[in-house]
Amino acid sequence: MKETNGERIVVGLDIGTTKICAIVASINELQQINILGIGKAPSDGLNRGVVVNIDRTVNAIRTAIEQAQLASGIEVRSVNVGIAGDHIRSMRSKGVITINNRDNEITMKDVERLLEDCQRIMLPNDQQIIHVIPQEFIVDGQDGISDPVGMSGMRMEAEVHIITGLVTAAKNMYRCVERAGFQVSDVILEPLASSYAVLEDEEKEAGVVLVDIGGGTTDIAIFQDNTIRHTAVVAIAGQKVTDDIRIGLSLLEDQAAKLKHDHGHAFADMLLDDEVITVPGIAGRPPKEIRKSVLAKIIQARMEEILEIVAIEIKRSGYSNELSAGVVFTGGGSLLDGIAPLANEVLGLDAKIGTPRGLSGGLVNEVKSPIYSTGVGLVLHALYNKAANSQPVMVPASSQGSSVEKVMNNLANRMKSWFNEF
Repeated sequence: MKETNGERIVVGLDIGTTKICAIVASINELQQINILGIGKAPSDGLNRGVVVNIDRTVNAIRTAIEQAQLASGIEVRSVNVGIAGDHIRSMRSKGVITINNRDNEITMKDVERLLEDCQRIMLPNDQQIIHVIPQEFIVDGQDGISDPVGMSGMRMEAEVHIITGLVTAAKNMYRCVERAGFQVSDVILEPLASSYAVLEDEEKEAGVVLVDIGGGTTDIAIFQDNTIRHTAVVAIAGQKVTDDIRIGLSLLEDQAAKLKHDHGHAFADMLLDDEVITVPGIAGRPPKEIRKSVLAKIIQARMEEILEIVAIEIKRSGYSNELSAGVVFTGGGSLLDGIAPLANEVLGLDAKIGTPRGLSGGLVNEVKSPIYSTGVGLVLHALYNKAANSQPVMVPASSQGSSVEKVMNNLANRMKSWFNEF
C-alpha cells in the first residue's frame, strides 16, 4: 500500500457467495479511520463460501478491487481476506508450561511457548489452524488472568479457542487473489472480522451472539467477558431463502431475489396488510399474483431453521445463561423486515441489527449497511492489529495493545507461513 501523509492504508476483501466487496481504508495519527474507496462485484464462482470456479472468482475479485482503486486513488497491492464456509471448525484446547528463568518472571517468550503448546492437537491432514485465541491464563492456580506478562510464577496454564479450516479451500482462495494480481496480507475468520465492525465493547463484555447471515453461509460467534468463546459456520443462508421463493412460487432466480429484497418479511404474524404483488409471467405467460403473506411464510420457515441452528450453537457453547446483550444480526440476510422480533420469539433473546461503526470520515454513509460489515471488519482488524504489509503509522502508547496481543500477532505471522507453501 502507499503511505499518504503519515496514514497507514489497508484493504479488506470480502469474498462472498453472492458478492465480492473490496474496501480501502486508512488510519491517521489521531486514530481516525476513513473509508477511501469501495468496490463491489457479483460473485458466481463460490458455493457456500468455498471457491468452485477459479476463473469467475478471479474476475470478480479483480473487478471489485479495480473499482475500489478508482474510488480511492490508491494502488492496491495486498489485501486482508475473510474466510468462511462450512469447513470451518472450532475447538477448545489447554496447555501448560513451567517458568524456568531465574526470577520466575513470565515473559512474552513464555506466553508464546505456552500458546504453541496449546496447538499440539491432532488434526486431520486436510485441516490447518487459522486462529488461536486465548480464553484465559492461569498462573500457579490463579485463574482469570488476561495478560500474564510481568507476573511471577512457576507454572502457567492457558485455555484457548482454536479455529481450523480446510487446507484446499484456503489454498483455492489464496490462488484466486494471487491470480487477480494481488498479495494476501492476512486471512481472518469472517465472523471475527464482522465483530470488529458491529459489536460494542460492552456487548462483548456482557455476552452477545453475533449472527452474520450472508449469501452462502451463516456465521455465528459468541462473545463473553471480552473474549470470543464459540464460533460456527452454517451452510444455510440468504441464497437458500431465495431458492425457497423460486421453487415455492415457480419464479426465475432474478424474480425471486427481487421479491425477497423488495417485499420480503421474516415474520408473517407481523404483516399489517396482505397486499397482492404482481410478478411478470415467464416467456409471455400471464403475470402471477402473489400474496405477501404467502411470501412471508416461505421466508419465515427458512429463517426459523437458521435461528434453530443458532439456538443449538448457543447451547453447545455453554454460555446460554450469560448473554445479557442478546443477539446482533448483520450481513445481507439481516435486511429482511421482522428478523429481530422473530429471533426474540425463537431464541428468547433481545435482538437488533448491527451496522458498521467506529468510522470517522470518507465514504462512511456508503458503508452504513449490514452488507458491508465483513468488509469493514476486515480493514478494522488489520488496522488495529497492524497487519503485515500495511504501512507504518504513529500510534499512541495507549493503543499499542497488551503483551499477549503482541505475542498473538507474532504467532499469527508465523502460522500464516503455511500459505507460502501453496
